[in-house]
Amino acid sequence: MKKTVKASGLVVPTAEKAFGEVVELIQSARQRVVRAANAEVVELYWRIGQYLHRRVEADGWAKGTVEQLAAYIAQREPGRRGFSAQNLWRMRQFFQAYPPGSKLSTLLREIPWSSHLHIISRTQGEDEREFYLRLAAQQRWQVREVARQIDSGLFERALLDPPKVSTALREMEGHTGQHFKDAYLLDFLALPEPHTEAELHRSLLMNLGRFLTELGRDFCYIASEYPVQVGGQDFSLDLLFFHRGLNCLVAIELKVTAFEPEHLGKLNFYLEALDRDVKKPHENPAIGLLLCASKDSEVVEYALRRSLSPALVAQYRTHLPDKQMLAKKLHEFYLLSEVGAESPVKSKKPKT
Repeated sequence: MKKTVKASGLVVPTAEKAFGEVVELIQSARQRVVRAANAEVVELYWRIGQYLHRRVEADGWAKGTVEQLAAYIAQREPGRRGFSAQNLWRMRQFFQAYPPGSKLSTLLREIPWSSHLHIISRTQGEDEREFYLRLAAQQRWQVREVARQIDSGLFERALLDPPKVSTALREMEGHTGQHFKDAYLLDFLALPEPHTEAELHRSLLMNLGRFLTELGRDFCYIASEYPVQVGGQDFSLDLLFFHRGLNCLVAIELKVTAFEPEHLGKLNFYLEALDRDVKKPHENPAIGLLLCASKDSEVVEYALRRSLSPALVAQYRTHLPDKQMLAKKLHEFYLLSEVGAESPVKSKKPKT
């Protein structure tokens, strides 16, 4: 039974309906305060880093002087944390990573200092820093997620293995492919090896929040085993989501085996059914994601080339990839890029 609140003889709706909006206002204001405070902290640390950089370059400040500065701050600002000598040097490193006029300066205030520490200390080069900074700001990652994505080599994987998408998906407006990955890291599932599709499905639902984080900020969960009726037959779609940015339904089919071309037939069937019977008039055509245990990129390319549906094939990983192996592959990729840029004719590497 729904409870009511009596005030001055009047019967008011439930507390949630009557007072919920006020709580939402309080929570919204608190979030704005936190964001504003974070922006000020990041700005302060950047300015301190700028000051230290000038004094190191102009006056030869070294380790001993910065330690004296840290002690002075502790004496003048008792109880203030975060101004140790080690952190002061990190502030200088922060300034050096994003000097005045940096194209990324507007993004710096959008993520917390702890996330910045992971990015500037655990990435190699400006391109990688920019990659994680932009994603952390766009996806609103918590610091643990920033660390996890860096550990997973997301930058290397995105550069070396861009998503394999169908021609129809590539031609959709809004840079559709950038919202998907070639491989999704599901290390939080703790699945046995081998595992069944039912175990994968069940574990994803039990860890839905973390799965949504891995998919991306604009993905919204709709249903599991979504019923699809065509003719006199009943079918069941593994997972159905909605993507706010793309304004479309996203159907996900799970496979605990290697990708096979015939898998796309069932996915295309579901997309047709969603577009005919579920999609609203203002929404874009549904997109299909086939999530497999493994895949041969060349087989995927052949299978998607003639596909008329906006679909893609990705694989899921249940453990972190070898970062050293990824770094080696990335180094080789850069070397090949340099050779290709110098040569007027790019030779095609033979298949092995």
